[in-house]
Amino acid sequence: MIPLIVNTSDPMAKVRVVTTKDYSTKTLKTLHTAGVLHVEESEELKPVDKEAIERERREIGELSTSINDILAYMPKGERVSLKEDVEVIYTRPFDEVDSEVRLLCTKLSNVHQRATKLDKDVKELTELTKYLGSLERQADIRLQDLNFSGSYLFSRVFVFPNELFETSYPKLRDYILESLSGTVENETVLYAIAKSENQETIESTVKDDGAKILHIPEKNLTLREFLEAADGDIHSLEEELAKLHTEIESKTRENLEKLVLFREALSAETERLAVLAKACEAKYVTLIEGWIPENNVETAISELRENIGYVFIDARKPEQAEEPPTKMRNATAVKPFEVIVNLFGTPKYKEWDPTPVIAYSFAIFFGIMLGDVVYAALLMLFAYRGLRLLADNPESEGFKLFQRIIYISGGVGLVIGVLTGSYLGDFFPKFFGIELALAPTVQERLLDPVFFIAFSLIIGLVHVNIAHVLALIRGIKERQKAVVPNKAGLFILQIGAIPWIMHAILGIDIPLLPEQIYPILLYVAILGVVLIVVSSLMEKGAFLGGIFWLFDVTGLLGDVMSYARLAGVGLATYYLAYCFNLMAELLSGMMPAGGIVLAIVGTLVFVLVLLVGHVLNLALSGITCFVHSLRLCFVEFLFKFYEGGGRAYSPFRLKARPAFVKV
Repeated sequence: MIPLIVNTSDPMAKVRVVTTKDYSTKTLKTLHTAGVLHVEESEELKPVDKEAIERERREIGELSTSINDILAYMPKGERVSLKEDVEVIYTRPFDEVDSEVRLLCTKLSNVHQRATKLDKDVKELTELTKYLGSLERQADIRLQDLNFSGSYLFSRVFVFPNELFETSYPKLRDYILESLSGTVENETVLYAIAKSENQETIESTVKDDGAKILHIPEKNLTLREFLEAADGDIHSLEEELAKLHTEIESKTRENLEKLVLFREALSAETERLAVLAKACEAKYVTLIEGWIPENNVETAISELRENIGYVFIDARKPEQAEEPPTKMRNATAVKPFEVIVNLFGTPKYKEWDPTPVIAYSFAIFFGIMLGDVVYAALLMLFAYRGLRLLADNPESEGFKLFQRIIYISGGVGLVIGVLTGSYLGDFFPKFFGIELALAPTVQERLLDPVFFIAFSLIIGLVHVNIAHVLALIRGIKERQKAVVPNKAGLFILQIGAIPWIMHAILGIDIPLLPEQIYPILLYVAILGVVLIVVSSLMEKGAFLGGIFWLFDVTGLLGDVMSYARLAGVGLATYYLAYCFNLMAELLSGMMPAGGIVLAIVGTLVFVLVLLVGHVLNLALSGITCFVHSLRLCFVEFLFKFYEGGGRAYSPFRLKARPAFVKV
């Protein structure tokens, strides 16, 4: 049966794998390939083994750095199709992989080192010309005079940030005999001549204040001659650097697939060594301990027994005091909303997973507040294409789940927009006289602020009470004596107070409810308040309990009233679109009549106002709908029965992911 409100996590089994020391690497690789073990506990390795593992990790780190340095020359976002599986390379002996990677990288390492040096030279020469250019405009001094050291005098060029120069220069003024200064962007360049006996004091003060001493080349040139020559040198270096980059990119493309395969294999090897460093290894045996979902235990044991000659495997259910990792198991349609739940906190192993109810709630809230066909379609298109440009890794599972949240929630908004005929607000009725609402009654109701607010409050009443019901069930299961009367009191209070208020204050009678029952409902409401007071006294004591019961009652009212934001944001989205349509019509209509030029200008104004206005409204609506849906799910709902704070199930596995050369 598919869970409709809350779910439970996958049952986990504690697994211990014991094998001989000689088989430890093969065991880890088998578990890594199986991808089901969440590594948990370990004891310390012998110091000699730790040193060997750390040495191997350093070697892998060096190889990975070499590959990444070469791949950095490829264009950003370049993809490569891997014809060979990463697992084929990963299962080979590491010595073979190491030799092949080093051989492959050596071909390009010399060119890469030369390119790195050239790039450094270009940057240094560019920086030097920038600083010396500010001095050349004031005096054409020879380079050897800028960096002179004699028995009586010395000269140096210092570079200060502007804000530091104001405080540093007064300290140096008494020592400097002559000086010349210039400004470059937000820095001040100071050429100073002083006595040699004060050199150490001046240079020490400059460095302490955060300034730097400019390195001047030892050339017999004037500033003007040097700067003229430097322009040509920089151009030559940049041309040579561009050729090297092209050469590296060309040679990298020839070996692109191998480089990416090796990078992924080295990444997997790094993970294996990290687990091996945690493994509990005695003198002759290796122990690996962790959690596996119960439905994967049999398969994992079969693979280990098939691949490892000497292995002992023990699997058992978790003990009462243990807290296994949580593997959430939700239907495909609601699985994306695990991202929302995990934002609040991963459910504990024995705790309910509220993903199903959060999925319905979030999507419906989002759709009600958005409620426009064009806005929903554009938002879904942005999630498909534009959002990828903002993501660090658009191929990650988390990003794809987030995309699906936008698709589902936007889809609800699109359906509501179709029912109410909202396409950029009232665009079609206003400019074409076409009414597109499939359900005119729904359109009429949702454009009525009083009805929309009442409808939102009813949704809030139902949603909040679902949370209180779940809290009551949890309180009964966990035998929380104060929670049961509190939640029962809240339900009884609502049963009595809501009909009584509607009858006595609003003058609205509930159908089929006899007139003589209303006075009794007041006493029912009072009974509910009494139960709430009693629960507060039980939980907080006589003093605090006598005060805090009031917050339970007002909190219920505040929680329900908070759902009025559904109507507020929904109406704001529609009426902002309505206003932009009206502005476009009015502003374009202000153009004087007559002439094709004025007609074109009026059309451009019309289109521009619509474009800017609706893009702005879409951005505001998209953000606002998401934030307020999140708030209603978190603050008004989850806080009442859900704790979170669990650990996500993160198996030790060989990741099969699309390879990106540069990210």
